[in-house]
Amino acid sequence: MAPVVVIGGGLAGCEAAWQIAKRGGEVHLYEMKPLTYSPAHKLPHLAEIVCSNSFKSESLENGHGLLKEEMGLLDSLVLRVAKETRVPAGGSLAVDREAFAEKITSFLESLEKVQIVRQEVSAVPQTGVTILATGPLTSEALSLEIQKLTGVPLYFYDAISPIVTAESINEEKTFKASRYGKGGEDYLNCPMDREGYYQFVDALVRSEKTPLHDFERSVLFEGCLPVEELASRGKDTLAFGPLKPVGLIDPHTGRQPFGAVQLRQENRFGTLFNLVGFQTRLKQDEQRRVFRMIPGLEQAEFARYGSVHRNTFIDSPRLLTEFLQLKGSESLFFSGQITGVEGYMESTAMGLLTGINAWRVSEGRDPVVPPPTTAMGALLHYITHSSGTPFQPMNIHFGLFPPIPEKAKTRQKRQLLAQRALHDLRQWKKEYGI
Repeated sequence: MAPVVVIGGGLAGCEAAWQIAKRGGEVHLYEMKPLTYSPAHKLPHLAEIVCSNSFKSESLENGHGLLKEEMGLLDSLVLRVAKETRVPAGGSLAVDREAFAEKITSFLESLEKVQIVRQEVSAVPQTGVTILATGPLTSEALSLEIQKLTGVPLYFYDAISPIVTAESINEEKTFKASRYGKGGEDYLNCPMDREGYYQFVDALVRSEKTPLHDFERSVLFEGCLPVEELASRGKDTLAFGPLKPVGLIDPHTGRQPFGAVQLRQENRFGTLFNLVGFQTRLKQDEQRRVFRMIPGLEQAEFARYGSVHRNTFIDSPRLLTEFLQLKGSESLFFSGQITGVEGYMESTAMGLLTGINAWRVSEGRDPVVPPPTTAMGALLHYITHSSGTPFQPMNIHFGLFPPIPEKAKTRQKRQLLAQRALHDLRQWKKEYGI
């Protein structure tokens, strides 16, 4: 049997290689370092972490914690090494990034079934089973090849808007309507009076922003300007842009508000809402402070914070099967951040699943997908079935899960979601011998 080719030695690629090798499959893992470095990478090791060293919460009352628990049940290498190299971080899992990368590298180098090839790949292999796990900083040459292969440009997405949970919105201060009466009640509107609008604009302009990396400074923002950049161009700019109130009548007052922030439903369950036009590079604590000034969002819970960064990913809902195979090519898998997931563990989870399925396909078996009631299944369902246009990356969050039928308070609801997820994953694991 020919080896499975894994392109990219980041978290997803390393996890995929392990999942294949532990099942007896042979792997050729390609990594372009140290011959070629991206603008963000500095170390020669595999699994280098270039941003925060935190893998987020371990609590089962949090989507991140549940995802880790599921990955632990499936013997995740990345999770195991993260725990072995952890540093104090309260209720979160954080690592010594150099020790973490060194340990992943030495472990994979020790495996007979894994051959690590240190060279840049500039073309997608045309034969055999292949996993593309090249991350958000995919080399220019390979990016062009992927564009040719998929028939559409990769997204170089420079800014995304925050998402809040539906249950944290105060509906007594909002109303449903679309501008000019078009679209019925498709949007949830947060009305602002004159005083509140100008206070909000002032807070936006004065807020602390996340500095851009050198390799992000060339990003063109005009097509998708951060909301704070718009605000800095004039105190009334937002009132003629994303906060334009024309065609909206607040039923609480019977009048058109001075400004209105619109929220758009993010998923089919109606558990998440996107702040329309609020792409931002405010620091996360500033997003909590400033965006909670918006009427109805005083207690907003952020399922995803807004951000501005270079991010390369494909239009997964239109290009990939539920198994992360390129449609029409069952031997080619995409994995990690390039599929449109955000976060270390989310990327690793996609590597875990593609590793399992690439091995199964190489053995002539059918690929499998975990139930959508699990953290991995819910995330996978989002990136392969999202109807949002344009498709936006996502972290794991309970808002992605199918709702439970029981009525319960937030904490109890999350406990029930976690219990259901772990039960269903164990059943799935048993059914397919994972």
